[in-house]
Amino acid sequence: MSNPLRPALVLLVALTAVTGLAYPLAVTGLAGAIFPAEAAGSLIERDGRIVGSALIGQSFTGAGFFHGRPSATTAPDPADAAKTVPAPYNAANSMGSNLGPTSAALAERVRADLDRLKAENPGRPVPVDLVTTSSSGLDPDLSPEAALFQVPRVARARNLPEEAVRGLVAAQVRGRTLGLLGEPRVNVLALNLALDDLAAAGARR
Repeated sequence: MSNPLRPALVLLVALTAVTGLAYPLAVTGLAGAIFPAEAAGSLIERDGRIVGSALIGQSFTGAGFFHGRPSATTAPDPADAAKTVPAPYNAANSMGSNLGPTSAALAERVRADLDRLKAENPGRPVPVDLVTTSSSGLDPDLSPEAALFQVPRVARARNLPEEAVRGLVAAQVRGRTLGLLGEPRVNVLALNLALDDLAAAGARR
């Protein structure tokens, strides 16, 4: 009588080799060959140095930069590992705030952001993505409206004409994927790098 355990073990080893080794290696190699930049993390370089990824937002806080969406990601509190502290765009802990529409903390945070943005650009409606977090907390993009809302502040801080900064935003707008998927968007890191180039060109004149 044959041992019924043997075919089960052979099948386990074969499936592990195919699905755990051969398939992942094949897909990784194919992705690297067809989409090398995307497979490497869509990294963005400047002067030979990696400055970020087109897929993960960064925290820009200076008046002379375009700011991304709020991020609700956290990290362990160095003073107490049982607690967490805010850590915007923490790629190691992608998450939303999990606060619902009846949350007092959420309402207070949104109200404070609205007051700050209204003071920054009086008389203009505040785009919703400037006061709401994404479900991942890592969104690298803004709507064109949210980027244009920030033009007056950025232009003042950089001492640049508003028309030039507005044109820079328009040039950075990417349309829907395949013309159908998603919404028009602006990558905040790419926009700020282009802004640095524009400011540097103006300084050399």
